[in-house]
Amino acid sequence: MKILVTGGSGYLGTHIRRFFDADDLSRRSGFDILNLLDTQMAADYDVVIHLAASMDKSHENADEVYLTNVEGTVNLLRVMKEDSIFIFASTKDVYGRFADNFREVPETCPTLYAGQSPLEWSKLVAEHYVDYYSHQRRFRSCVFRLSTVYAPASEGNTPGFVGHYADCLDQGRPIRLPGAGRPVRDLLHVDDFSRACKAFIDSVIRHGTYNLGGGPKNTTSLSNLVEMLETASGFQAVLGAPLPDPVPFNYVTDISRVMQELDWSPEIDNETGLRTLFALGSESEASEQ
Repeated sequence: MKILVTGGSGYLGTHIRRFFDADDLSRRSGFDILNLLDTQMAADYDVVIHLAASMDKSHENADEVYLTNVEGTVNLLRVMKEDSIFIFASTKDVYGRFADNFREVPETCPTLYAGQSPLEWSKLVAEHYVDYYSHQRRFRSCVFRLSTVYAPASEGNTPGFVGHYADCLDQGRPIRLPGAGRPVRDLLHVDDFSRACKAFIDSVIRHGTYNLGGGPKNTTSLSNLVEMLETASGFQAVLGAPLPDPVPFNYVTDISRVMQELDWSPEIDNETGLRTLFALGSESEASEQ
């Protein structure tokens, strides 16, 4: 089975590409999802895991974000062959402030516009294109709305906030916590994300949209996350001035649908996963389990 990872040199893509021994479509590998000649290569693959995206949330750069995240996605969808598989990395933030209405956020949470940034709104628009083209061209499709996926550092990549906190600890820089550390998030190790992709590939499901995160068992406040990172690293955190409250304030993924339909659940607990952020020279302790 031939697998292509777009953005396969990025923060998450580096690890997912290694997990599957997949090929890379990214600017670092000399390809661009905005180039129609480059995206034509997707037609030669059985599975495309689409991570490449502009992560800019600024309204000033909205046009570029939509071009990359929507048009770039459509360029790939147009060449997918029948019965191939397209896995799209979306985000929990398509729900915006509506997620605060749920203790555990289900896929039925509203996705109406509520101030989402160009990044989040472009991801939601792209989800609809995935649904349309996969039905019209008769290939399988999966949308994962990701919640706080973290990964060991890789060269040239900017981490999410979990990795950012780990870097601050490692370098002795102050950590600024939103909401004075009270907000709650569920965490998901990148290897469990890869296993979720494999679970969909191995399934018989034609089309699915799933919230994907660590779920209730891997939920922690930001203050407690810093304490776990201190334990994992042996370093002492320096806390800076708090940041404003985030929207949503709390977010915990309801993973019941993905557990039921794909027979998937996280295998890596927070303590084990966070240690991999400080495992020098190691691919990932978690991937060896």
